[in-house]
Amino acid sequence: MAQLPQIAILGSGIFVKTQYIPRLAEISDLFVLKAIWSRSEESARSAVEAAKKFFPEVECKWGDAGLDEIIRDTSIIWVAVVLAGQIQVDMSLRLLKAGKHVLQEKPAAACVGEAETGLSSYHAFGADLPFRPIWAVAENYRFEPAFVEGRKLMTEVGDIMNIQVIVEGSMNSSNPYFSNAWRRNLTGGFILDMGVHYIAGLRMLVGSEVTSVSAITSHVDSTLPPPDNISSTFQLENGCSGVFVMVVSSRTPKILWRVVGLKGTVQIERGNKDGKHGYTVIHYTADGKSQSFFHPFCGVNEELKTFLSDISQANLKKDGSHEVEHRLSYAEGARDVAILDAMLESGKRQGAPVQVKRF
Repeated sequence: MAQLPQIAILGSGIFVKTQYIPRLAEISDLFVLKAIWSRSEESARSAVEAAKKFFPEVECKWGDAGLDEIIRDTSIIWVAVVLAGQIQVDMSLRLLKAGKHVLQEKPAAACVGEAETGLSSYHAFGADLPFRPIWAVAENYRFEPAFVEGRKLMTEVGDIMNIQVIVEGSMNSSNPYFSNAWRRNLTGGFILDMGVHYIAGLRMLVGSEVTSVSAITSHVDSTLPPPDNISSTFQLENGCSGVFVMVVSSRTPKILWRVVGLKGTVQIERGNKDGKHGYTVIHYTADGKSQSFFHPFCGVNEELKTFLSDISQANLKKDGSHEVEHRLSYAEGARDVAILDAMLESGKRQGAPVQVKRF
């Protein structure tokens, strides 16, 4: 047990209880969960209570004193930061400066400016440490088998003519995240918080960066923070163009990515099969035939296993030479934010073209 990496979780909200704890439990032979922290004792204890079923020795930490204990504890080498989007970057930098590897939840930052400042600080103090700790962003869409398969199929569709990303979400009062305060106070609201997933799926699928956007935003549903609708065109650096349409809350939820090429089409659509939620990948060929495959959700599991593998390799080398899996890198998360940031800015300017910040 002493040789296994010891980790801590900062945060005690819905995602910690419903995803982090059960998913970590599935790979509990790879690490020791030493502590869970929250700002208040009550919320920390509620998360620890949920975790004790799988991790009976986990410690409860809260407040400034509890946070300082985690930071000073040299046995804890990795910390998962699962907090309000507005404070995650500052918290991550504090932990990184202490030499901890960090897996930070999305969005990577609340805006492009924060991502730029965060990366600049990270690279600055990293030079003073024996080795630069890993700063990763948890974006499970990049690890979903459907997008991994979809990316491989892109070689079959030939030259791309058009891309469509259609998101009709279901963020209503029955959703556990609907009343979440920090998401409502985030600039861009649910468009930014939810949207980074769909942009990550787009970028994973096409393998080319978005260079410019033009968007119209609106606020129709008064129960949601503005904006709650966005319609955008985008240009890729490979010359292709496409559309990104997102409705935060629809009576008819539908989420799909569709890439149309000269030799065929690849489509990924969210749904369920045999009681399992996941994605259906459809490959339409030039001769009019099609093949479809269903992949249940498992991206959170895959990203956690990959991150654990990365920190194990980094700790073995201890010289900063280990190349981190690019799908986890903070820069990748920042690129997702940059595209939505540009779309939201274009929306404020009534559709004026906006260049996407490069990372």
